[in-house]
Amino acid sequence: MKAIAVIGASLAGLYAARALRSQGFDGRLTIVGDEHHRPYDRPPLSKNFLTGAASPDQLALADAEEVAELDAEWLLGTRATGLDTGGRTVALESGRRLAADGVVVATGATPRRLPGPARSGVHTLRTLDDAQALRDDLGRGPARVVVIGGGFIGAEVASSCATLGHDVTVVEAAPLPLVPQLGDEMALICSALHADHGVTLLTGTGVAGLHGGGTDRVAGVELRDGRMLLADVVVVGIGVRPNTGWLEGSGLSLDDGVQCDEGCVTAVPHIVAVGDVARVGGSRAEHWTSATEQAAIAARNLLAGSTVATHGGLPYFWSDQYGVRIQFAGRRLPGDIPRIVEGSPDDRSFLACYERDGATTAVLALNRPRPFMRRRRELARATQPAIT
Repeated sequence: MKAIAVIGASLAGLYAARALRSQGFDGRLTIVGDEHHRPYDRPPLSKNFLTGAASPDQLALADAEEVAELDAEWLLGTRATGLDTGGRTVALESGRRLAADGVVVATGATPRRLPGPARSGVHTLRTLDDAQALRDDLGRGPARVVVIGGGFIGAEVASSCATLGHDVTVVEAAPLPLVPQLGDEMALICSALHADHGVTLLTGTGVAGLHGGGTDRVAGVELRDGRMLLADVVVVGIGVRPNTGWLEGSGLSLDDGVQCDEGCVTAVPHIVAVGDVARVGGSRAEHWTSATEQAAIAARNLLAGSTVATHGGLPYFWSDQYGVRIQFAGRRLPGDIPRIVEGSPDDRSFLACYERDGATTAVLALNRPRPFMRRRRELARATQPAIT
């Protein structure tokens, strides 16, 4: 291969570019990103950055020396609008057509939004610009903040807003947040963190609409059960959708992401996908660790021209809420039984193992990083290695 285009200047895109260079690719490398920023770390956006404890410079994933070593052409603030798989070209919104022998799709995902007219004071949180806008809004003074969605992003934003002294309410449509990830028993324990820190959690009801009180700025959130919540700031955290619109008509298989095999390889030769946009082996993972692991595998297979390696890493994610680090690793199925093996939920510090037929399938920890990492390593040894 003489030229490779990485579409998406994201964590996954950067790691794919690094992997290509480290695995011997010395041809023309182009990185296209629709944001004006070089790749940065997204997890702190809802935490340290939002509270003012981190600056944009501290989020950078590569310094000037590392950027220079990549020897790549960076096309930032540029959106890809189409992919011609036959002609091996990527269409850009500038009108340029970028020729490439191989393509890495790393365009990530976009937050889902509520229907209805846009209002000031209503935010989603995905990009650095999103986080800066929310941070500026919260800096106007004490606010009544309504967070719609009790998942990890919503919980982290609620935690940060509470730390800043705002009056926070979290609205979750499900009977309990995080049940798909943690199961009923452990999700109940984690959801209690909100009440521990004076945050109101309302579950089992959705949002009927946002109201402006006669202005274009949000003033209230109407719930489906008829209640009205006064709101100065609203944060919508109801999930994301993969950025695949630019790939319509390309011939790639699209179904809640770009369909790939276990090696991040699509059905179209010399095209791989990584990160939040990739549906690898039938599932899509929106986690930091998955993005970095997939990048190395995808680069190897792209350079080989076929699937010579597969991604079999143990699923892992973490979340920081109210001073508590939540860590989870493994493959929990409904019916797996959690058993607390260390610490106590009352102290918000414990280690729990999920079990099925006498075997451990997953592990969860609150503020127990060292024993968690030990259990995680034990689980990983029992799974397929990331490179085969």
